[in-house]
Amino acid sequence: MQVPMIVALLSTLALPVQSRLAPDADGFIHDWLVLAPIAINGESGATEIDTDFLHGEASILPKAGDKVTAGGAELTWTAHKAPDYFIDFLEAFGKNRGEFVAGYAVTYVFAPEAMDVTLSLSSNDQGKAWLNGKEVFKFTDARGLEKDSDRIPVTLQKGRNVLILKVVNETNNWQGCARFIKGETPVVNVGVSLTPE
Repeated sequence: MQVPMIVALLSTLALPVQSRLAPDADGFIHDWLVLAPIAINGESGATEIDTDFLHGEASILPKAGDKVTAGGAELTWTAHKAPDYFIDFLEAFGKNRGEFVAGYAVTYVFAPEAMDVTLSLSSNDQGKAWLNGKEVFKFTDARGLEKDSDRIPVTLQKGRNVLILKVVNETNNWQGCARFIKGETPVVNVGVSLTPE
């Protein structure tokens, strides 16, 4: 008679500690862990986009509250919910310094099955992206943010996928955005988490 109760209790314990978040109706990811601002050397984002400020940036697995020394300063990974489809690094993290800086944004994307999709993103200015430790995108010019500026075919593996964005700002706006699409259809049947789980 107590077996069903035990099964129910074990099922409850198996649930994730933090419920998964979701992309918006257009597939854009709003929930990120952000580390910024990191001072770059000089004024060239084109060269600084290749600087590994974290000594292993492609394989990071941060959690909110983790502390890192980068660009000569101690910074903290901060949970951030972008109010729009893009991260506004300047508005949210650039009050003390918003020009000639870099920032990282990480999110954990959980897919119900392996799927071939397109990573659609943009950066203002220079940008890089990694998926599951592999560099999949690099842009070295200065530019403004536009939805879907860059489209890269990628494969989401079943379960956890680690998406890392890096955006360097020279002057003015400092922004980045990302979503997954299949054809022109937003991928919305994935979960997003701010912990590696």
